[in-house]
Amino acid sequence: RMLHACGLPKTDVDYIYCDGPVMNEILLRGDAKMTLFTGSQRVADKLAVDLKGKVKLEDAGFDWKILGPDVMDVDYVAWQADHDAYGFSGQKCSAQSMLFMHENWTKPEVDIVGRLATLAGQRSLENLTNCPVLTWPTEKFLEHMNRCLSIPGAKLAFGGKPLTGHQIPPQYGAVEPTAVRLPIEALEDPPSFEVATVELFGPFQVLVDYKDGQQGKVIEAINRMPNHLTAGI
Repeated sequence: RMLHACGLPKTDVDYIYCDGPVMNEILLRGDAKMTLFTGSQRVADKLAVDLKGKVKLEDAGFDWKILGPDVMDVDYVAWQADHDAYGFSGQKCSAQSMLFMHENWTKPEVDIVGRLATLAGQRSLENLTNCPVLTWPTEKFLEHMNRCLSIPGAKLAFGGKPLTGHQIPPQYGAVEPTAVRLPIEALEDPPSFEVATVELFGPFQVLVDYKDGQQGKVIEAINRMPNHLTAGI
C-alpha cells in the first residue's frame, strides 16, 4: 500500500503469500529468468542448483563484533551493540550474533556486559523495542539457549525468560533479549563451536571473553564461521 501511495502502478508487482516449497515450484515451472533471494544458506544452496545459477543471494549471516584491547566510547559501543543484537528482536540477517570482548571491556570500571544488560532490560513490547519472533517459537528458543548453557564454562549473562502478560500466539517466540557468556577456549571444541554459532533469528547473542594474547584464537574462530554478512571491530 505504501508503494501504491507513492505512485507504483498496481500491475507492476505480484505478491504471492505461500510456503517456501510452493514458491520453489512456482519458480521452476515459471522458468524464472532471475531471482533475488534473502534467507537461509540451506535454501540459497538449493535455489542455486534448482535455478541453474540464475539467482542473486543474500543468505544467512552469523555476524560478529570484536572489542579489542583499546577501550573507548563505551556508552556508544554499548548502545550500538544493543541495537545490532536486539533491534527488531534480532530478526535481521545483519544482526550481531557473537560479541568478542577483550578483558579490558569486562573490568568493573567498564562493565560492558552490565551496560548491555541494562539496555536490553529497557526493551519491552509496550514501548515497541521488543516484538514477537516469527520463526523461533519460545520453546525452541529456550532449548537452544539451554544447549549453549551446557557448553563448559558458559553462563547466562542476562535475559533467558519468556515474556509474560501478552497475547502472542504460541507458534511465535516471546522472549527477553538474551545473552549467553562463554570463554574463548570453549570455541576450540568442535561440538561446542557448532552449538554456539547457530544463527538464531531472534533476540539472542553469545558473548565471548578473551584475554590479552588470545587475539589469535579470536581470528581462528571467526575464520571457521561459514557465513559472513556483517562484522564490526
